[in-house]
This record gives sequence, C-alpha cells and structure tokens, in this order.
Amino acid sequence: MIDIGLSKLALIGVVALVVIGPERLPKVARMAGTLFGRAQRYINDVKSEVSREIELDELRKMQKDVEQAASDVSGSIHKSMSDTEASINDAWNGGDDSSGSDSAAAGGASWNRTPDASLLAIKAKAFRRKKLSRTTGVPAWYKNQSGQRTRVISASARVAKYRRPVGSGKSAGFF
Repeated sequence: MIDIGLSKLALIGVVALVVIGPERLPKVARMAGTLFGRAQRYINDVKSEVSREIELDELRKMQKDVEQAASDVSGSIHKSMSDTEASINDAWNGGDDSSGSDSAAAGGASWNRTPDASLLAIKAKAFRRKKLSRTTGVPAWYKNQSGQRTRVISASARVAKYRRPVGSGKSAGFF
C-alpha cells in the first residue's frame, strides 16, 4: 500500500495550493473526494460480486452433492422394496416360485391371485348380515321396551322437563 503520513499530505496540500490556486482548490478537492468515493464503491461492488459468485459456486456444488445423495438413497429404497416385494410374492405363492427375482421384474403380476370361492361366499354373507342389521327398521315399541333412546335430548331440555312451574305454590326449584 501507499504509505502516506501527515508530512506528505501537508506537502501535497501546499503544492496543490500553489499550482491550482486558492479560488479553484475547494472545487478540485470536492471533485477528488467524489471520484475517490466512486472508486471505493466500485471496488466494494466488485468484491461483493466476486464473493457472491464464489458462494453461488459453493451452493451449486452442495446442490449436486445433495442430489447425488438423494438419488443414492432413492436407489437403495427401490432396491430394498423390490427385494421385499419379491420375498412377499414368493411367500404369497407358497414358496413354489422358481423364477426368483423374475417375478418382481414382471411388474408384480403375482399379486393378481384369485381368491378362494368359499372365502368370498363367507365374506359376502357377513357383509349382507351387517348391512341388514344397520338398515332394517326396528319398531319404536321395541326400542321403548328395551330402553333404547329414540331421540337425543340435551341436558337442559331434560332439566326443564322435570322442573316445576315458578308459580306452583311450593318453592321454585328442582323437584
């Protein structure tokens, strides 16, 4: 850097005063200050732009690393899922699948196994029984006799139902 001390600044000021003259010296000093400020701002802008580019390059590199790690994880998950699917298919088919991993490559076609007809009949019968129990109309007299509520009454409505009128002669209150 330039080593400028107080004595050198004084010498420059005296030379400028003699060369430029006392009338134009303030204008020249202002102009020199503005030019110096512009140069400083320009240098600071260049420095910040260079640092932004460096950070951007680092972020791009980091993004590539993260994408690579994500693709590695995704590949390992897909591999483990296909291995698991192959073992489930093998177990579903009773262990007699001699093709091994070829069934996983076939797109999981072994999942389209036809269910047993007797199992379907049992499930359909149970479904019909549940649907009938939900949709059949039970007579109101049976519901009253068995203690089932036919309609829901709020707590305040139940209190008002058993409350005596205010002017009935006894104290106004409950019961």
